[in-house]
Amino acid sequence: MPPINLLIKPASGNCNLRCKYCFYHSLADSRNIKSYGMMDTDLLELLVKKSLEYAEGSCTFGFQGGEPTLAGLNFYRKLIEYQEKYNTGKARIYNTLQTNGMLIDDEWAKFLADNNFLVGISLDGPKDIHDMNRTDSRSSGTFSQVIRAIGLFNKYHVDYNILTVVNSITSRHIAKIYNFFKKQGFRYLQFIPCLDPLNEEPGGHEYSLSPDRYAYFLKTLFDLWYDDIKKGNFISIRYFDNLIGMVMGYPPESCGMAGICTCYFVIEADGSAFPCDFYVIDEWKLGNIKNTSFSEMINTENAIRFVDVSKYVSPECRTCTYFRLCRGGCRRNREPFKDGLPDLNYYCSSYREFFEYAGKRLEELAWLFSLNLRSSYS
Repeated sequence: MPPINLLIKPASGNCNLRCKYCFYHSLADSRNIKSYGMMDTDLLELLVKKSLEYAEGSCTFGFQGGEPTLAGLNFYRKLIEYQEKYNTGKARIYNTLQTNGMLIDDEWAKFLADNNFLVGISLDGPKDIHDMNRTDSRSSGTFSQVIRAIGLFNKYHVDYNILTVVNSITSRHIAKIYNFFKKQGFRYLQFIPCLDPLNEEPGGHEYSLSPDRYAYFLKTLFDLWYDDIKKGNFISIRYFDNLIGMVMGYPPESCGMAGICTCYFVIEADGSAFPCDFYVIDEWKLGNIKNTSFSEMINTENAIRFVDVSKYVSPECRTCTYFRLCRGGCRRNREPFKDGLPDLNYYCSSYREFFEYAGKRLEELAWLFSLNLRSSYS
């Protein structure tokens, strides 16, 4: 059996924030069951057992939401207990958690550090920018609570990266955001393009990210990042790291950059399984872990169809100079489909403009990094 990657939603779409651009609300609203409640520990045990029986080599348990810390710290203590109990094949186990930081306290931070969780914490920039969209149920900003949680991560030496949603506001102020992150000492950054609701023509919301603004964002951020690298100050930005690796001949580790979807397993709180976090809807349900094996789910008609449709490459992409780097982009940005096939990526013009602007410097950095790799082995 292959390695297995799980994205688990122990609190379903339940969340203690009301972020204005949250795409998961629209997915949940389209389902017959809006919320699958909270995952109980009996189901967690079954999930861990089946995962480690299926996995070979490694098994990644990723926890997301909604807000996964709502499941409670004891839920994750049980996770570690079950992993130790059922890992008879000695697979490498990786645990990750994506959080808004609202419930993080000393006990949480110590647990995450002691058990080697890699944590992604959502922060959209300095207070005035972050608080525009990331608000709680009383419409109050949450910047101070996030900074407090990050302080606890630093105190207990939790491995974490910063997750920033690129929307109409953050795209325009990326220089301010990047410099703020540098000042805070953040070294690992992920910038995630904002999604409009599934099956909507994109661009209809105040937070929506337009192609023009995304192009500006990419070019401005790259200039800042490139200048820092040339000064010997390396900051990891996941998208740029992947691009450098691709120029060097490595496959991207970010699934949205691969050009073809894979069917990983998103597990909802009741055990229902789906092929992708962007498609946790009734149409794409693969089964339920309670009564279906991973081997059965990966071979369902839905799983096969989900991957197959992503293989379509538009004629315009085939002739594009930058296809080897873009590969058509994430399937989610090729919605809504036309005639049953993915459309041209909504950000096609953004990527073209960016690659034309930064291509030579990407190649330069790839060459420099390859030299460093060779020297480290000599």
